[in-house]
Amino acid sequence: MVGVTLADLAQEAGGVPMRVGAGGVLFRPDDVCKGFVAVRRGVIRVGMSSANGREIILYRVRPGEICLQTFSCLAQGKAYAAEGVAEEAIEAFLLAPETFDLLLRDNPVFRRLVLTSIAARFNDYEGVVETLAFTGLEARLAGALLRLADPANVVRMTHEALAAEIGSAREAVSRQLGGFARDGLVSLSRGQILLAARDRLSRLAQSPT
Repeated sequence: MVGVTLADLAQEAGGVPMRVGAGGVLFRPDDVCKGFVAVRRGVIRVGMSSANGREIILYRVRPGEICLQTFSCLAQGKAYAAEGVAEEAIEAFLLAPETFDLLLRDNPVFRRLVLTSIAARFNDYEGVVETLAFTGLEARLAGALLRLADPANVVRMTHEALAAEIGSAREAVSRQLGGFARDGLVSLSRGQILLAARDRLSRLAQSPT
């Protein structure tokens, strides 16, 4: 069983293969949970939106990880409270709720993988709360730019999407990016941001204010 994954175990247990193209919605608020999704390839982005349309990204689900929203829905028999979108094309296996319960009860490897992933996900949540509570907009935005940049130091994302990443308003992010551009930290063009000074952005990201 060395190297076994949640997707492997889900497949062996008769999980239904599922594919979702990039941008496809896996679940929305108030949807009933259809079962446990074990991701083999791709990334699911999970976020919440407020009544005024502002969004915050809670976490991403990659191969070997679980979605806390899904686990909570299965454990408590309630509907989803967030939205899950395929950020990259998804290949996964869907376990019926009753099969998930049986594996969690009877399969120690499956149980260990699930509990380990839950612990890691709670660490992610703590990081989100700590960042929102104790880190200023400038530092949060600098950190997000560094994290999201591709090998060419380009972030291909709208200001609205960046705002969702850091739990802020689009207008505030646009103002801060304008300040970064004036200071020579970034270069702005439609739909993308070039990081012109990674070292200075890194120092900003490490500042709590």
